[in-house]
Parts: sequence; C-alpha cells; structure tokens
Amino acid sequence: MTTTPSIACIGIIGKHDNPLHISVFPPHTSTPRAHLEFSFLLNASLDIFDLRSRDRNRVDQDLGLLQIVDERLSIWGWETGTGARFAIVVDAWGGDGVEGGRGPKGGGRGLVDGDVRGAFRALQTAYIRLLQNPFYTPDEHTPMAAADGKGKGGEVTSPRFIAEVRRIGEKWRPGMGVV
Repeated sequence: MTTTPSIACIGIIGKHDNPLHISVFPPHTSTPRAHLEFSFLLNASLDIFDLRSRDRNRVDQDLGLLQIVDERLSIWGWETGTGARFAIVVDAWGGDGVEGGRGPKGGGRGLVDGDVRGAFRALQTAYIRLLQNPFYTPDEHTPMAAADGKGKGGEVTSPRFIAEVRRIGEKWRPGMGVV
C-alpha cells in the first residue's frame, strides 16, 4: 500500500507578515501544540517568500517549493498581487501514512512543481470572495491598525472563508487541477 501526500497545514499570511488564518489538518490536529508548531514553520518560511518575490524574472504567482522541513513535511508558496501569501505544508506520508510513528507505508509519491497549484488557485478564489465581502475590511487586520486601536489585528473570522479553506485542505490530492 502506498501513501498519498496530503495537506498538513494551510496558512494565509497578510502583506505585513501577519497571520490571517492557519488551519491544521489530521493527523496533526491530535498533537496539542500543532497550531503553535505550524505557526513557527510558516513564520520561518517568510524569509524565503521575500527572497523568491524579489525575483524580477518571475511571471507566476506560484513560488513553488519554499522549503523541505524534514523527510515528511515540505512548504509550498503562492503570493497574490496584493501581497497576501498562501503557504501550504504538505505531509508526504499522508493522513494515514504513519505506522506507529516510524515512517511511511509503502513507496509513496513525491510532489513536483504544479501539484499544489490547484489548491493555491482555490485558496486565491476563496480569498478574493472574502475581499468582496462588504463586511470584511482588510485594513482592520494589520498590525498597525491593532496597535492604533483602530482594527482587529487578528485572524480572519469569516465562517464561509474558514469552511472553504478546510474543504480545500481535506479534498486536495497531488495533481488536482481543480479543488
């Protein structure tokens, strides 16, 4: 039996490097500190986002593989035209790939550039719908607005957006063109 990679975490990061939303998916949700650990991983990937976004020859929003964390986890990136960043942490062992915590079952399939693109496009569509919501003001979710007492400064709380991110994370499989 081979394993199929799955999404372990999706992070939406604002243009000021502030986390707007982080979703963690099974089996990583069973770990009490999973949200904190993935927050650290996403934060560590911001420098790589900055380096990749400076590339003048880049014509696509897909930044590809940002970082390989270990033999199991890798971080993939996408940057929107407004500076928002999407990071997807992929678990190469998949949701059912752990056998007593010792490693993958079977051979497993590696990821190549483009395998995560469908998930990023779906995330961008969900983010655009969030921005089109007249009750959502993106400027309220910046660190500067929170410091001035004029904004929320925290994560996105839209139930529709959160549900769509969860759906994308649960349904995605490598190579899916449309999620």
